[in-house]
Amino acid sequence: MLDTGNTAWILTSTALVLFMTLPGLALFYAGLVKSKNILSVLMQCIAIACLASLIWLGVGYSMAFSDGSPWVGGLQKAFLSGVERDSLSGDIPETVFFMFQMTFAIITPALMVGAYVERIKFSAVLLFSGLWLIAVYAPVTHWIWGGGWLAEKGILDYAGGLVVHLTAGISALVLAAALGPRKGFPNQIDPPHNPALVMIGASMLWVGWFGFNAGSALAANEDAGMAMLVTHISAATASLVWMTIDWIKFGKPTLIGLVTGTIAGLASITPASGFVGPIGGLVIGLSAGIVCYILVSFIKTSLRIDDSLDVFAVHGAGGVLGIILVSFLADTRFGGVGYAEGMDSVSQLSVQGIGIAAVFAWSVIASIIIIIIVKATTGLRIDPSFEEEGLDISSHGETNYRP
Repeated sequence: MLDTGNTAWILTSTALVLFMTLPGLALFYAGLVKSKNILSVLMQCIAIACLASLIWLGVGYSMAFSDGSPWVGGLQKAFLSGVERDSLSGDIPETVFFMFQMTFAIITPALMVGAYVERIKFSAVLLFSGLWLIAVYAPVTHWIWGGGWLAEKGILDYAGGLVVHLTAGISALVLAAALGPRKGFPNQIDPPHNPALVMIGASMLWVGWFGFNAGSALAANEDAGMAMLVTHISAATASLVWMTIDWIKFGKPTLIGLVTGTIAGLASITPASGFVGPIGGLVIGLSAGIVCYILVSFIKTSLRIDDSLDVFAVHGAGGVLGIILVSFLADTRFGGVGYAEGMDSVSQLSVQGIGIAAVFAWSVIASIIIIIIVKATTGLRIDPSFEEEGLDISSHGETNYRP
């Protein structure tokens, strides 16, 4: 039977999650790049949102949430075939569930924009994102949320540590490595051109994340309330930790550092948000502020990969961190919801590890294949002269700042 209260909450959550991408993520990334590339980032985010919406309608939703094999759903719900106005998913309209899940399919490839800003062809963005949604996102969603093989093993991923953050993080790293670094990397890259815009975008992400995590309860209930609470605690904790490390290291607390910590805390609590209590949120936020901070430097200086806006270090690593820690923090002794029958922290950690390995491997292999296809068709990187001119003018014929 339809529950109007739950329906109202998921309608609201759907709007909040879309708000995370448009305009939250778009503004967050746009403020971090050079002024001559701001419009290119905004264009990439909104174009991905439009493309992902149509792919989700056509085949993505059906591949993720229809009955099929343990690996991928069938196509019986392609273009929402058989879904009527009064069709239900649980106690909410299936159209509402479709839209809520669509907003996740939108933000996940949009997260990868941060890895390839300022040097990629716009046609490559569209082709890579479209193929990636079909080959990576939809199958992994089915594995974990659509009743697939990892769901059968009892994986805990409440709102997308693996489905969203690891898939996007590792694929972004592979794509950044294939593209090569920006000119001047790593020591001569210009600082963010508009930190205020970054803070505004991060704040929008923070607000929208309540829909992301608390909405994943798919009900207006106590699970949604706790998910919202721990999401906020983790974000606040990681923000202060990152700011403090910056303060100690450089002598001054930075706005960019603080809000980067915010996103790390939000990403890390995502898979655990419906399973842990306030202590869990605090521990995950503290861990995220330290671990993700260290990995930002490791990716750039040790691996020498220009993951420009730290997609893997913040989202990929943050998602994995939350996936691991929920194995322990879901324990009722720490205020969590407890384990499924026959499971404990060790057995749960084993399942979580299998999930991490499988999603990591599939994302890498599929991304490499997609990159080969993109290189053979549109090509990946823009001409060096266009890169020097800036993507706003060279790719889109527009500029945001006029003399």
